[in-house]
Amino acid sequence: MRQFERFPNLVTMFFTRAAEGGDKPFLWRKSENAWRPISWTQAAQQVASVAEGLKALGLKRGDRVMLVSENRPEWCIADLAIMAAGCITVPTYTTNTERDHLHILENSGAAAVIVSNDKLARTLLPAVLRSEADHVIAMETVRVPQAGGVAFHSWEALASTAADVQAVAAAADFEREDTACIIYTSGTGGAPRGVPQHHGAILHNVNGCVRVIAEDFGWDDEVFLSFLPLSHAYEHSGGQYLPIGLGGQIYYAEGLDKLAANIEEVRPTIMVVVPRLFEVLRQRIVKNIEKQGGLAPQLLRRAESLGAKELAGGLPLWDRPTDLLLEKLFRPKIRQRFGGRMKAMVSGGAPLNPEIGVFFHALGLTLLQGYGQTEAGPVISCNRPSAGIKMDTVGPPLAETEVRIAEDGEILVRGELVMHGYWQNPAETARVLKDPGSGSGAGFWLHTGDIGHIDDKGRIVITDRKKDLIVNDKGDNVSPQKVEGMLTLQPEILQAMVYGDRRPYLVGLIVPDPEWTAEWCIGNDYKCDFAALSDNPMYKAALMAAVDRVNKDLSVIEKVRRIIIADAPFAIENEQLTPSMKIRRHVLKEAYGARLDALYKG
Repeated sequence: MRQFERFPNLVTMFFTRAAEGGDKPFLWRKSENAWRPISWTQAAQQVASVAEGLKALGLKRGDRVMLVSENRPEWCIADLAIMAAGCITVPTYTTNTERDHLHILENSGAAAVIVSNDKLARTLLPAVLRSEADHVIAMETVRVPQAGGVAFHSWEALASTAADVQAVAAAADFEREDTACIIYTSGTGGAPRGVPQHHGAILHNVNGCVRVIAEDFGWDDEVFLSFLPLSHAYEHSGGQYLPIGLGGQIYYAEGLDKLAANIEEVRPTIMVVVPRLFEVLRQRIVKNIEKQGGLAPQLLRRAESLGAKELAGGLPLWDRPTDLLLEKLFRPKIRQRFGGRMKAMVSGGAPLNPEIGVFFHALGLTLLQGYGQTEAGPVISCNRPSAGIKMDTVGPPLAETEVRIAEDGEILVRGELVMHGYWQNPAETARVLKDPGSGSGAGFWLHTGDIGHIDDKGRIVITDRKKDLIVNDKGDNVSPQKVEGMLTLQPEILQAMVYGDRRPYLVGLIVPDPEWTAEWCIGNDYKCDFAALSDNPMYKAALMAAVDRVNKDLSVIEKVRRIIIADAPFAIENEQLTPSMKIRRHVLKEAYGARLDALYKG
């Protein structure tokens, strides 16, 4: 089995793989209806040129450079070039508001900004003009404001700077302890916090993930489809640096609307995604199979039943002939929709409902749930076949990662993957990094804020977030994420938030599924006016019926007794979702708190 080398920094890892890859394809983009590659050699030259161009602008070692771009080859090249120049990348979400951009610019003290296009520049540049940044580099043509204090440069000019690749690679003398990037958390509970990730943290993640792939699936010519925002730590480490470490290829998806087509075209071997995407894919697959009619829906239900049995302890002998039939007639068609060579899809960024995992396993697709935090590289653990996949766990810790459970049930993590502290935030650093270990280099324990335990196979089981736990008026703890995950599996419900801290029972805020709503309106001969539907007793009763289906499988303290209908879907634009698709409870409580409280009256 091929061993993963120990690299001093991410830049050295890239240039090593580029020298090995040569003219083989590395980065792919869709252009004029065709996928077009950039080779390892071409990418290395561009990284070296942009790095030299940044230094020519006067940027010094340790300067921060903000990166605002959708996923594309230039994102990867810019990130590596910033680091190769000795600077620190500050990736930010393309969905950020002007206020978000200004906060990150001021907090990070960014000296320069790289932006991809004019659309993103319109929100970004007003913030840049109010900051201390001196340079803006645009990948495409942007409208340049009248601003004497900021110099504007073209990406093309930087990418054509004369540079010796070997000299730039040799100059990358950074150590694993040095900061590679500052990733701002998406802020479920307030303003984003800067998390400096050192080279060693990301390299630790890459090494651990490579070992999972090599030992459980075989390390081969891996192909990744990049879809999640690269400004998210999960995609940054798992969707960019892991493929680089593996010497693999990265295709950049065209967007959610074309994702299914891209998967069939690209035929990826590994994908990193968030649970919400799996929920959407499950709904689409189920609807398509139901529409086919005939034997297909029966085969799906039978596959789900056998999949659940297999994960629970193995298939009985009498079920194996049916399983062989499904493997021949049913599962290959599903696998083909995912390209036909998918080794594993890895879910992270938020808890995965176990039913979703069972569903994809039943279809013959390997779905692994991972766990992590931006403060830990971000990957802490991952399910793997060799440890036994159990869908209500997030698997064993990565190699060289220590995990223990505190007396109050909080999950603690230690190792090279743990950050050294928040950026310019000693109070928060002291809150989450505690109890230094004994011995040289033992490091601090990261207090994750997650509650859980470790099962008899060494797999981590997460029950909830400490701060998200609902404590009812009798002192019972309720996991809102579990209940919300079950609610959103119902075809009637798109999104949900449950509420009930210090209350006698739970109530819910429901966003109805728009497709189901349209079908309900047709079936009930009712005009599909969403605002009017919120007050329609029949419509509310249909939604409550979906909630009651879930209630049947919940304990008394978890049951949702009453609901209200949200005015609009939770979205990034209304700040009710983070860019990584987690609900912002404090924002939703501020918007709907009075109406939710009213459910307890009368």
